Amino acid sequence: MLISVLLELAAPDQIAANGAMFAKAGAVIGAGLAALGAGVGIGRIGGSALEAIARQPEAKKDIASNMILAAALVEGVALGAVALGFIVGL
Repeated sequence: MLISVLLELAAPDQIAANGAMFAKAGAVIGAGLAALGAGVGIGRIGGSALEAIARQPEAKKDIASNMILAAALVEGVALGAVALGFIVGL
């Protein structure tokens, strides 16, 4: 809604340029949020794994392997989101 109001205020010849500017800004913000979300997610995975290892030290290998797998999946999704954000922004 805010974007449509701002676009109405612009001159007709600047509408396409402003739309492209907003698209690029949205893509960059989306890529940043994806990277931020991945960092928070991996941090929570690591913290939970350390708590689990502290409670059951004998299961360290299983917990560590599951932690690495989960962190890799989160990182893969974040990398895809960042790449898509940059592709859309071009």
